Amino acid sequence: VSLVSCLIAVSQASIINRCDLARALHKEDLDGFEGYSLNDWLCLAFVESNFNISKVNENADGSFDYGIFQINSHYWCNDYRSHSENIYHEDCQDLLSPSLLSSIICAKKIVSGAGGMKNW
Repeated sequence: VSLVSCLIAVSQASIINRCDLARALHKEDLDGFEGYSLNDWLCLAFVESNFNISKVNENADGSFDYGIFQINSHYWCNDYRSHSENIYHEDCQDLLSPSLLSSIICAKKIVSGAGGMKNW
């Protein structure tokens, strides 16, 4: 029973609650950034990863999506296992950090470019 409890705790450790995420996004000035509200960012994180900081998803084209915003390895970061343009010179593994800073910085760069949040 204690082993199962430990495994459940570990698997839930990568989920951030909505309020903590809102505080982190607000601290990094995302509320209103490029015209997107804090609610827009929270919705993006919920839809893409269900607030899972360590989520990695393989896509049909062989690329992978990383972290809370599911940032794609084909365009934005380098995962060293699939073709990558690595536009923002990010290591995809950094997007899985509990500090969220790399994910937030990368997401800001993405929405600042052509397409904004439509990139997702």
